Amino acid sequence: MRIARFDDDRMGVVASDDTVVDITDLLEQYDPLDAADLLPDLITHFDELKSELESRSASGGGKSLDDVDLHSPLARPTKIICMIGNYREGTDRPQQIMDIFFKSPEGISGDGDTVILPPHEASIFHHEAEIALVIGKESKDLSRDDAMDAIFGYTVFNDVSARGLGREGINSFLGKSFDTFAGFGPWISTPDEIGELYDQHITVHVDGELRQDYNTSDIERPIDELLAYISSITTLNPGDVICCGTNHQGLGAMQDGDVVVTSVSGIGSFTLNVRDSDARQWQRGVDEEMAARVRAQGQEAPAQGNGG
Repeated sequence: MRIARFDDDRMGVVASDDTVVDITDLLEQYDPLDAADLLPDLITHFDELKSELESRSASGGGKSLDDVDLHSPLARPTKIICMIGNYREGTDRPQQIMDIFFKSPEGISGDGDTVILPPHEASIFHHEAEIALVIGKESKDLSRDDAMDAIFGYTVFNDVSARGLGREGINSFLGKSFDTFAGFGPWISTPDEIGELYDQHITVHVDGELRQDYNTSDIERPIDELLAYISSITTLNPGDVICCGTNHQGLGAMQDGDVVVTSVSGIGSFTLNVRDSDARQWQRGVDEEMAARVRAQGQEAPAQGNGG
């Protein structure tokens, strides 16, 4: 099942006929305070709603995907938890130290939205394509055996990142929490939708040019391990999101006028536009310096993290 947020803060299921069927009426019985409560209510009551949701999804006949405005499927999660690195970068380097940062929920953006590059003196702004998971139930101290049962679904994430704003090693929150810097889309796919989790093809295209191009098979720490570790630190709530990290081979600049398409093969694609009032420019294509630095990191000893 694919769960979308669209038009005027409506919730829907994406049917097999490529229409979005409105399900907002099903959620009104839970007296949501505002639109941000719709997804947590859906997740919390999913089992009791599942039969009707499946029926509407199978019937189709909603609004064509071409005729709706998709938004980030996440309106305001209580937590956006992000892994630093977490991919082997195509090498056999030693396993890196697990490192995590929080990204501000104020940064949420979605399909067709515009990323606003702030006037802060960053050395570059990067795209970072990732697969992200959405929590399906309150979870604390999960075992690895039980961890995957805590997942409601998966979505596509672009972790927009400003480099060089602070001292080396402490840029993760500073450079990643500007408004519009947390791109999610196009919807949330339940686990049965996406096929083999560790064979998902992740790409970024910028103005049609292929940049990032990697597979989840390169992941360093599997998702059950991430969930067990993170839930040992903080309670996870329905609708919280964990972003599973990125492979830095293929990162490149985001700059004024760019159209950035982020894709995960088993989920879908969404588009971000980029605006920079200062019209700063960086070299086009892949940031080979960043790629080489991350490949080399940890060859002699596990790294302390590279800022995400």
